[in-house]
Amino acid sequence: MVLNYNSIVDPKQFRDDAFVDIKAKTCIIPPNSFALARSVEYFRIPRNVLTLCIGKSTYARCGIIVNVTPFEPEWEGYVTLEISNTTPLPAKIYAGEGLAQVLFFECPPCEVTYAERKGKYMKQMDIVCPRI
Repeated sequence: MVLNYNSIVDPKQFRDDAFVDIKAKTCIIPPNSFALARSVEYFRIPRNVLTLCIGKSTYARCGIIVNVTPFEPEWEGYVTLEISNTTPLPAKIYAGEGLAQVLFFECPPCEVTYAERKGKYMKQMDIVCPRI
């Protein structure tokens, strides 16, 4: 999904039509813009694990930055990736290629997991726009 330039981005009143849906082998992200993508993998995080998803250096060196929030204990679903093109030029990204890597950290089990508090992004199956 690539940002539609005829929209205003407001996290508290986000409109799904702020994006243009693209299903292709490549995607061109306009200059100084961003896109949302979905991971190929479906994750089920154990109660005693926390993850961090870090953008890969090759893309960062091209001005393409990937942001993903941590996967909290007992979160599950496909990951929504936020991909920013920080350059003044269009940027091309490719479907099915690794943009980021996930680091898994074992930790003491938390008192209340993401699943138990019924997190708003639990079991997401596709790209999920902001929910506030």
